[in-house]
Amino acid sequence: MLWTSWLVLLLCWGATTSGEQQAEERDGTPVEARAEPQRQRSPPPVEPLDFGFVPAAVYDTHAYFEPGPIGLLFHMVHAFLYVVQPNNFPKDLIIKVIQQNMGGIKIEEWRKPDNVVLLLQTICYEAGFLICATIGILFVVLVPIIAMCFCVCRCCDNCGGEMHQRQRKNIDCQRGFYTALLVATSVFMSLGVFIAYAANHNVSAQIKNTRRLINTNMRDLKTFANNTPTQIEYMTAQYTTAKNKVLSDLDNIGPLLGGRIHSQLEREVVPSLDNALRMAGAMRETKEALENISSSLEVLQEGTAKLQASLSGERASLSNTLSDPACTNGAVSSTCNTIRSTLAQLGINSDYSKLPDVNHALVNVDTVLRTDLSNIVQKGYSSFNDTPQLVKEQTKNIVSALPRVKGMLDKIGTEINGFTKMFPVEASLANFTIFLTQGQKNIESFYPQIDLMDFYRWVTCVAVLCMVVLVLAFNTLGLLCGVCGYDEQVTPTTRGCLSNTGGNLLMAGVGFSFMSVWVLMAIVSTLFVIGGNVEKMLCEPLANRQLFKIIDTPFLVHPAKKNFLPGMLFQNPNIELTLGGMYRDCYENKGLYHSLQLEKMFNINSFLNRTVYNKDLAKVLEGVQVDLQDVKLLEQAGRDNLINFANSGIGHINYEAYLTELNKGVTISDLLSFSTDLEAQADQLPRGALENALKGHASSIRQIHRDQVVPMEQAMSTLSQSIKQLQRMSNDLTVKATNILSAIDAAEYLITHNASHVVKRETKGYTENLVGYFKQYTAWVKHSLSSEVAQCKPISNIVDSMEIVGCSVIVDSVNTFWFGLGGCCVLLIPSIIISVKLAKYYRRMDTEDVFEDLGNTGNHGEQVCGIHGDLAVVSISPYPNTLTRFPRASAPPSYADKEGSP
Repeated sequence: MLWTSWLVLLLCWGATTSGEQQAEERDGTPVEARAEPQRQRSPPPVEPLDFGFVPAAVYDTHAYFEPGPIGLLFHMVHAFLYVVQPNNFPKDLIIKVIQQNMGGIKIEEWRKPDNVVLLLQTICYEAGFLICATIGILFVVLVPIIAMCFCVCRCCDNCGGEMHQRQRKNIDCQRGFYTALLVATSVFMSLGVFIAYAANHNVSAQIKNTRRLINTNMRDLKTFANNTPTQIEYMTAQYTTAKNKVLSDLDNIGPLLGGRIHSQLEREVVPSLDNALRMAGAMRETKEALENISSSLEVLQEGTAKLQASLSGERASLSNTLSDPACTNGAVSSTCNTIRSTLAQLGINSDYSKLPDVNHALVNVDTVLRTDLSNIVQKGYSSFNDTPQLVKEQTKNIVSALPRVKGMLDKIGTEINGFTKMFPVEASLANFTIFLTQGQKNIESFYPQIDLMDFYRWVTCVAVLCMVVLVLAFNTLGLLCGVCGYDEQVTPTTRGCLSNTGGNLLMAGVGFSFMSVWVLMAIVSTLFVIGGNVEKMLCEPLANRQLFKIIDTPFLVHPAKKNFLPGMLFQNPNIELTLGGMYRDCYENKGLYHSLQLEKMFNINSFLNRTVYNKDLAKVLEGVQVDLQDVKLLEQAGRDNLINFANSGIGHINYEAYLTELNKGVTISDLLSFSTDLEAQADQLPRGALENALKGHASSIRQIHRDQVVPMEQAMSTLSQSIKQLQRMSNDLTVKATNILSAIDAAEYLITHNASHVVKRETKGYTENLVGYFKQYTAWVKHSLSSEVAQCKPISNIVDSMEIVGCSVIVDSVNTFWFGLGGCCVLLIPSIIISVKLAKYYRRMDTEDVFEDLGNTGNHGEQVCGIHGDLAVVSISPYPNTLTRFPRASAPPSYADKEGSP
């Protein structure tokens, strides 16, 4: 078995280049990172490598058979076999029979009770076939005997052998009935011949098509053999992808390892620096707010003084106007008094001169801002972000060791390539291809012989069918001659030659039927027993894979050998490898490595530990030392700046006094409303100087509102926003600054005191990432071997092709042939009976029934005339008018009488 040896060698290499990987190692996550999920961020996963796709083999065989219209006949035969044998496949019975007869079948062993039970179970299972076979044997034995007895009986003028036909009133009805029966029987026999011929022709047609299956299967096996070395070379070459990635990561150890360290530390460092940077922004906002408060307060104080003077002057002028003698008029005095009562509303409502200034706090904040805290924090950022560069400077020894590492990795690649060269895979594949080519030539050399044998088989089957066709020809010609030559006006002894020929042909068909029907039944019975059992015991269990379960039964072949297939292939029957599992995997086009379960035969880890998982690489990285003592997050000036800002005095500003004054209006009443009411009251006065004067005062008041009140209201809005902003920022300012300094101190302590632990952990994770690239390679190799390399679809295609040729083409066709031929044999019996009956109505008889008048008494004698005119009185009828009831028919005159007549 050259191909078996080759497969074992191929998959032995595949097994040693792949490994059992632990599930927790596949994601590349370090153990320490999973142990402390609350304290640190998980390191980034191992970057997935792209190994591409293994060159796929394209197979041409499509092991699928569609029988076409004849499939209906196949289903019909299957249904008949199910009626004959409705029992399920006796898997357990077959297993017991095989196990109890491993040493060979011995007659004395069958006398044991267990074997007797098995024999009875076998007979019970085969009951349908046994009954049918018994019937066939009885048919074969009895038909010749019955035929001989029938011939002897007819020679004695019995069994229809007497050439005399009784005259009956329903003679025409009987003849038509027998004719219809014979026609129907002949039609059904023709249908049986057609079914048998179709099956016979289907074998010849499909055998020619099986050459395509053979060629495609051979081509697929060659593709399998030729493509596998390319796939192996591709998998071996992809080790370079993992190796180059490792060298690239080692060359960039500064950015990669430093980035990992930076990623672990930034959780503590970056938030503290961010808070300090936000505090620097708060300082600038505080200064802006203080400046706005100072300027707004100055504007309000100046505006209040001006507004007080303007309102006082306007109030005095309006009072003088109301002192006019015109206001003493009775109709006007009430209006003037109303206006005079509202003069007190022309005054200011708030006094900003009493509010304390914020100059002291502003001076302190200006002093704080002389130190640029933002720049100091940015230096902290820069110092921390220089961690990758710092790591790069401190790991120059690792970069200098790259040639040595490259030499180790090249050695690993050399070992892998050397291991693949240990086995003569290419030579074995080349020999296997030569073997396939030579085997295909040998098979093709048998094609002419197969064609010749198929021709002889076809001719033999046609000759067998011609025996039935000859009977059908006798029946058909006999019916045609008999029907066409029959004359109702002619007596049986004077029937014409055509009618007599038809009867003789029917009897010839009877005679040939007797000679051939038992031979045909013998053929049918033999093919039925063989073909039916092959269908039920081989083809059906092969189709539903029950046959594989029998072969895969443990200890079936030998009591000491558990499994048959691994014992045959690997001389190790204890491997859990089954033929059904292998077929199923090959049907799904998986790799032969997975189908044969070679991972259970080889110790993969030993090779991987010596090659891919090289511990020397980890030793190179054990000497990594990174010192982060020089990282300074916040200088002392920045710390002092935060403390000074917290003590700048913005927390001691009397914000409530400011908010109280700001909640008051600028004036006691709205000047616009006051001026509008004043104009309305002036309109109630008679037209004149008083009305105009009051309207002039209203216009002046509007002007004061526009020029003085509106700017003050804007200043009040700015002051209110700045006060609220400053109050919000000053809340717990000291606590905030203290927290920021504490967070920065904690981050610096982490960097200066715990950095070695972080560096060690991240170095280990970095090393695991490098090893993870090789793990990806070995996992990819294992997956490729399982599903992409040496895909064994051709093996399942061979099994399916054998099932198609053996069962779907040959067995089904043979079963259909005996089914049609058996129907013809069964129908030949009624055909014989009907032909014998019907021939009596067409053949020319020697004697017939005649009636003579014997006197005037009314009594008549019935006489039978022979063919030569002899007269014999047979009986005397007591009934009158017998001449009318039985018309006289005389026998035909003899040849001598014709010569003597005048």
